[in-house]
Amino acid sequence: MLMADARESTANEHDDLADPYRPRRERALAAALHAGFAGLIATPGPDLAYLTGYTPTTASERFTALLLTPDIEPTLVVPTLERPDAERVGAAPRYADWRDETDPYEVVAALLGRTGRYAVSDAAWALHLLALQDTIPTVGYTAMTVALPMLRAVKDAAERSRLAAAGAAADAVYERIVETTFAGSRERDVAAALAAMLREHGHEQVDFTIVASGPHSANPHHDPGDRIIETGDTVVLDFGGLRDGYGSDTTRTVHVGEPAAQVREVHELVRTAQQAAFDAVAPGVPGAEVDAVAREVITSAGYGEHFIHRTGHGIGLTTHEPPYLVAGERQALAPGMCFSLEPGVYLPGRFGVRIEDIVLVTDTGAVRLNNTPHHLRIVR
Repeated sequence: MLMADARESTANEHDDLADPYRPRRERALAAALHAGFAGLIATPGPDLAYLTGYTPTTASERFTALLLTPDIEPTLVVPTLERPDAERVGAAPRYADWRDETDPYEVVAALLGRTGRYAVSDAAWALHLLALQDTIPTVGYTAMTVALPMLRAVKDAAERSRLAAAGAAADAVYERIVETTFAGSRERDVAAALAAMLREHGHEQVDFTIVASGPHSANPHHDPGDRIIETGDTVVLDFGGLRDGYGSDTTRTVHVGEPAAQVREVHELVRTAQQAAFDAVAPGVPGAEVDAVAREVITSAGYGEHFIHRTGHGIGLTTHEPPYLVAGERQALAPGMCFSLEPGVYLPGRFGVRIEDIVLVTDTGAVRLNNTPHHLRIVR
């Protein structure tokens, strides 16, 4: 029984047939049970948004979580003052709200019981998880990425449409930025222009705008600074964010003025490796195999030690999520998965090259969601 201060109710008017999140919740719970868990706990962040469509307006120290177990209806534990917002979007069939003077963790304990192990969102605050551990010490928790790594990996039609739109927006931004003048500009100014263009093309959130010029291009995650871009520089442009809730992420390498022969050689090598990885994508292929294909192209050319990161990462409600294309990843690719293909070569103190597209796995192979040219673009 819930504590007196926590109200619970069933939204009688909630129409399951009109709830696009109900099938997701059912699949998530079935996957958790199949993996040996008692259920799952989704806290504010991508998991809660994926399973309910509800995103609290602000990050809060007040506990909020969706509880999925086979013993109760899907229940959103939510602060009383935020319950109207959750109800407005029909976040769950059932609510258990709590007031500030009460203990939300006792509410959870009453719903979950005192035994079992639950998958819990990676984004859960340590404040809340530690409090749950203190309140229910006989219950265990495993991070969602470990427990259910493929929870959000296969995208439905609506998600695929949003990812395609985000990719097209990023492509439009690239076509605009390469028409601007790089020589004489600071890296941070080009980065700011990329961010502004992403917003102009519908992105509500800009996650990163890497502009790495000259020797900085050999640092895959360079933070744009005050360096003045010069004629003769190789420039890596890696940018993306969220558009309509779903991610974009693309990289192209450009050159200011005529490039040296080695720059052209390395760029063509990376382009070939990226194409080989794309050609290797198909249902049933392990993520590690796609990584190995790209890596073999670069290694055979003598640059293997300079390819220093994985070949790709999943994308969806966040710009980095499973599946990961990396050595040791045995998870088989499946139709509907979306991820990056982004091999690179980085020569410290000199230059680097990376080419990145988001791709979608189909029944027979893959399609690109980024379609700007892969050749080495010469900019002014």
